[in-house]
Amino acid sequence: MNLLKMIWDETFGMFVDDGALALQAVVLIGAVAGAVKLLGLSPLMGATLLLVGCLAALGLSLARKTRQG
Repeated sequence: MNLLKMIWDETFGMFVDDGALALQAVVLIGAVAGAVKLLGLSPLMGATLLLVGCLAALGLSLARKTRQG
């Protein structure tokens, strides 16, 4: 049983290491999807926003981690 918990923790940690980064990505995806579907934003512009937004969120997460030591 202990082995299963350890496997679960490692797998979960691999995908959700930084909760703030995961939350930012989910909010970004929802906002861009809503803009494409509801506001008529072109899909190419939506893809560009996703790329830039994900890179910005990753950069902020990296800066936060380096400040923490």
